[in-house]
Amino acid sequence: MIRTPKDIAASTRMITRRALLLGGAQLALAGILTMRLRFMQIEQAEKFRLLAEENRINIRLIPPARGLIFDRNGIPVAENAQNYRIVMIREDAGDIDTAIARLRQLIELDPDEEARARKELHRRSPFVPVTIAERVSWEDLARVAVNTPALPGIIPEVGLSRHYPLGEDFSHVVGYVGPVSDYDLSRIDDPDPLLQIPRFQIGKLGIEAKLESRLRGSAGTRRIEVNAMGRVMRELERVEGIPGDDLQLTIHAPLQNFVQARMAGESAAAVVMDTGNGDILAIGSTPGFDPNKFVRGISVADYRKLTEDPYRPLADKSVQGTYPPGSTYKMIVALAALEEGLLEPDELIRCNGFITVGRRRFHCWKRGGHGNVDLEKSLQQSCDIYYYTIAERVGIDKITEMARRFGLGEKHALPMSAVAAGLTPTRAWKRARHGASWRVGDTLNAGIGQGYVLASPLQLAVMTARLASGRAIRPRLIRSINGIEQPAPEAPSLGIPEAHLELMRTGMFAVSNTRRGTAYSSRIVDERYRLAGKTGTSQVRSITKAEREAGVVRNEDLPWERRDHALFVAFAPTEAPSIAVSVVVEHGGGGSRAAAPIARDIVLQALHGGLPPLSAYPPGQRRSIEEMRERLSLRDFGTGAGGRIRT
Repeated sequence: MIRTPKDIAASTRMITRRALLLGGAQLALAGILTMRLRFMQIEQAEKFRLLAEENRINIRLIPPARGLIFDRNGIPVAENAQNYRIVMIREDAGDIDTAIARLRQLIELDPDEEARARKELHRRSPFVPVTIAERVSWEDLARVAVNTPALPGIIPEVGLSRHYPLGEDFSHVVGYVGPVSDYDLSRIDDPDPLLQIPRFQIGKLGIEAKLESRLRGSAGTRRIEVNAMGRVMRELERVEGIPGDDLQLTIHAPLQNFVQARMAGESAAAVVMDTGNGDILAIGSTPGFDPNKFVRGISVADYRKLTEDPYRPLADKSVQGTYPPGSTYKMIVALAALEEGLLEPDELIRCNGFITVGRRRFHCWKRGGHGNVDLEKSLQQSCDIYYYTIAERVGIDKITEMARRFGLGEKHALPMSAVAAGLTPTRAWKRARHGASWRVGDTLNAGIGQGYVLASPLQLAVMTARLASGRAIRPRLIRSINGIEQPAPEAPSLGIPEAHLELMRTGMFAVSNTRRGTAYSSRIVDERYRLAGKTGTSQVRSITKAEREAGVVRNEDLPWERRDHALFVAFAPTEAPSIAVSVVVEHGGGGSRAAAPIARDIVLQALHGGLPPLSAYPPGQRRSIEEMRERLSLRDFGTGAGGRIRT
């Protein structure tokens, strides 16, 4: 088809218009791209540079030094010791078997640790260091360091590890630390990032656990350069963490050591309190355990030995154990009767060895009875019939009300594990707990500290401190934090007439210092240190009528676990009390035989500031006391450390 000049001109105009439109679009797109590039490269340059930097720079946590724990005189009871360890980086080591075999030629490796390390090496990223051997000697560390050119991927390191220099003495009080477990993390709502560090250790028991947040401190940081694989290339910056708080306890380490040593061989507990401010001067439970084994990783055999021991070394009997208080509860019952006006101190109550309530007989520990008994004699000779009688008059609710004023049935706020509240029952409690009505027999049993009543050695020490002072003394375990003295809890008046309290003190003095007193054999003859106390024996089995008729089986003839618990509480010196003591010996048989001698020795040790002269003991006992001392395993705390307790 032949195109005319007119058609050609029109076609040319159309092509030119399209070219202009296309060129304009291209220029517009180029302009937009240019503006975007300018925006990104100039105006947003700093933002993208920082993003690139963050992709290249990582921030890692540095574990802080854990806070230290000291006794009241500055003796360390939990410290951080240098820990020499050997770590391996799998990607640098190559074949794991070959690398470990080379290392084994230089140092001895624990089979269990090696197995754990192999598992960890395969579980973690190849560039993450994994500990192969921990707590190696300096010689072994040096031997590995010298041979590092021939040990690719194996690195000697120096870190910190928890150490308990006084071992068993503070095992229940201070506790121990261990690696963070999945269970630990599950109990924390907002876990500290520190807890994600492999093998980071936290408190598991005692003060270490209860004051974990204060002892742990705050993490430091490392800014490190890593490559695309995440491997560390170099450290750019380091900011050290803030160490945990240092704690000073109220406990006197030499006295604590004596308490543990004196109770050795027994399943027992003892608490020593300052009657002025509530300071816990010693709080022991035997047997103990070595907390350092838990830090290192206790073996299956060692752990089984602890859990299968009938004396239960892992249980802290001083705060966790609760026992019928036995006759140590009689002062509470007497004070309740006095306050209600239902008892006169000189009133005589006849004890013939038993009383009958309904169809049941309630027996006194002395089969033939005590005859006519007044208040002082009832405490001196621990007459059960006297307290059955006045308990029935007062009733359980008033007795319990008085007990709670003396710190019984209360969970005292100490930073220790499993602190028990004990039990001071009421009518309402029995109805709610057992769905049954309270009976007169329940009241009589409570009147001699049996039945439903339960108390811990800590609570018995608090009770005794309040009897001695007349004030609501509260126990204190932390003396200072980072050198700053912590205020002692307020101790208001109990609101009990001083005359009533003095009657209790006089009766307790008679227990320990008169010939017919149940603890006379455990008296102190040095008048500077004389104590006032009360024995207690709590039954763990029922005695049948047939057994009573045939003759009650002696404790020493029974299996250990069926023997009575032995208890003793005391304050001293009698003229101006400064300490209160409670002792419980599980299945010890009797308070006068098993618990009172231990308490007497603890009182003398605390007041004298060390082993007292033999002249403080009755003449006929001095030889046996000397022999007992020779068997004690006491630590040497150096000159002055074992002296008087500093206030």
